[in-house]
Amino acid sequence: MESASPSYRGHRYPVGIIAHGVWLYFRFPLSFREVEELMLQRGAIVSHETIRR
Repeated sequence: MESASPSYRGHRYPVGIIAHGVWLYFRFPLSFREVEELMLQRGAIVSHETIRR
């Protein structure tokens, strides 16, 4: 059985940015606000609410 790749259609940010934010959240014990700060350091202005969704 093949797993379908997630659809990023209609999202504001490129796939790489979304994937990195998700990876940070699940790989390390970080809060949404901490992920927001780390993404800001990489140049992506994302709110913690966007990361939560």
